Amino acid sequence: FLVEIVDSVEIYLNLLRSIFDFNAIRNLLTGPNQIKIRIDAMNGVMGPYVRRILCDELGAPANSAINCIPLEDFGGQPPDPNLTYATALLEAMKGGEYGFGAAFDADGDRYMILGQNGFFVNASDSLAIIAANLSCIPYFCQMGVRGFGRSMPTSTALDKVAKVMKVPVYETPAGWRYFSSLMDSGRCSLCGEESFGTGSDHLREKDGLWAVLVWLSILAARKQSVEEIVRDHWAKFGRHYYCRFDYEALEPRTAYFIMRDLEALITDKSFSHQQFAVGNSIYSVERTDSFEYIDPVDGTVTKRQGLRIIFSDASRLIFRMSASSHVRATLRIYAESYEKDPSQHNKEPQAVLSPLIAIALKISQIHERTGRKGPTVIT
Repeated sequence: FLVEIVDSVEIYLNLLRSIFDFNAIRNLLTGPNQIKIRIDAMNGVMGPYVRRILCDELGAPANSAINCIPLEDFGGQPPDPNLTYATALLEAMKGGEYGFGAAFDADGDRYMILGQNGFFVNASDSLAIIAANLSCIPYFCQMGVRGFGRSMPTSTALDKVAKVMKVPVYETPAGWRYFSSLMDSGRCSLCGEESFGTGSDHLREKDGLWAVLVWLSILAARKQSVEEIVRDHWAKFGRHYYCRFDYEALEPRTAYFIMRDLEALITDKSFSHQQFAVGNSIYSVERTDSFEYIDPVDGTVTKRQGLRIIFSDASRLIFRMSASSHVRATLRIYAESYEKDPSQHNKEPQAVLSPLIAIALKISQIHERTGRKGPTVIT
């Protein structure tokens, strides 16, 4: 038999050349008004791709890319692109030397974006901003935009963009296979999750480096900083304050009974239209459910994908057991609050969301039932 040796990096690079305006990105990184970038591959498989594409092909200095040697133990650090684990990148960005920063997870399908001085772009905002700026990408100018997809726990920031663009949005359970079905049927062009998985129908999968190149394309086209682009987006569409709280390594039976009792509580008729007063805030329950999804492609019904409490001001609380955790059980709480007024866009998310979080802790009794004082990870 014959063995054919292929260079996957080169194959992927050729695909990207057909999607992006590489000259525009190259000018951003090497031209007279160039920005300095800092890319952390976190010792995962994306390292060789980062060096070949961003450095060799697009001209970023070699020292722009760090931790690019794939290691079995990822250098002793969890390869998770968030503020909890990508601390080296965050500290470098806080110095103000770099205008754009990004980190990737172990297999390169998830990413994190930081602006100058460590300005953090949360995953839901990133997805919505990409959607609002698809005209900066030649691929979408040629192919058009057929629809958007987001997982149910992801904030509704994407929905605001879709409404303006008159594009349908599909709200799916967590899990990329639901997006793949939509893309295969021609219904969806862009999709994403709150865990920083974002992709399009160019590959029908999450693609972290693709997302970073989208951001660089937006920077090149708009000639603004990351923070300016985000704040302009908030001014136009409003800001969705958003946070996820992970209670990791729970005893599985305890986690199961918390979710069981919570479902019984919020789906009871007496819970509907209930009001919660926290400080100066009053939240009125508009509707609750245990989320289920009917696949528009084949009609398959997927039930019990998370518990939702939606308030009259469009705030949301979501409780969900994570299927991706490999350590005992993980229970996740998501809080979201929408603010249209630009004068209210400079607050810390946890301060804005604290009343919702107080409600979540009260009705779930998660601290009392687990002995925990707080979540393991906050994103």
